[in-house]
Amino acid sequence: MARKEAVAVLSSGGIDSAVLLAELCKEYSEVHPLYIQNGLRWEAMEMQWLKRFLARLAHPAVKPISALDLPIQDLQKTHWSVTGKEVPDESSEDSAVYIPGRNIFLLAKAGVWCNLKDIPTLAIGILRGNPFPDATPSFFETLEASFSEGLRFDLNIITPFSHLSKKEVVLKGKDLPLELTFSCFDPHGEKHCGRCNKCAERKRAFRNAALVDPTAYAG
Repeated sequence: MARKEAVAVLSSGGIDSAVLLAELCKEYSEVHPLYIQNGLRWEAMEMQWLKRFLARLAHPAVKPISALDLPIQDLQKTHWSVTGKEVPDESSEDSAVYIPGRNIFLLAKAGVWCNLKDIPTLAIGILRGNPFPDATPSFFETLEASFSEGLRFDLNIITPFSHLSKKEVVLKGKDLPLELTFSCFDPHGEKHCGRCNKCAERKRAFRNAALVDPTAYAG
């Protein structure tokens, strides 16, 4: 089967986007990792681990990371994602980690980048059961229509993992260097805190997949 030409992937350095990027290397001749910097407190660690993961992956289809700035601190001055205070812990509901408009910010910047680079496909690692309003099929369809009208550019936003759970993504990526992925709201140096909502989700996924968790946790 002929390989598709190019795809951009919103890459955070976490398990979902890392496994997605590796999977897309099987289909596309060019895979462009996009990292959107919003000014959130864990981004330096995400970028560091993303670089390490891609270096280990060493796939010829993967292009250098494109880091794009879109600061949102002026909108989120008192939010835990900026201040680091009262970070949602392992006992918190998923609703506690909602950052209003996050996917709107990410996809808007990434979509314009795709337009300028003439890359017709943009991938995001949304999983099954995501409860937030900017992660629904109708949201992505509406955004595609907006890009078509506002930029005269037909951008295809794909969500290849939207039918998968976190456990299923971990199993799909079990032969990848998942120890080089990073998903933590309260990093302690280069380590995951081990106590936040994101770390709890990560631990649960490895446990449910019956795989050894290779993550270094501070606590």
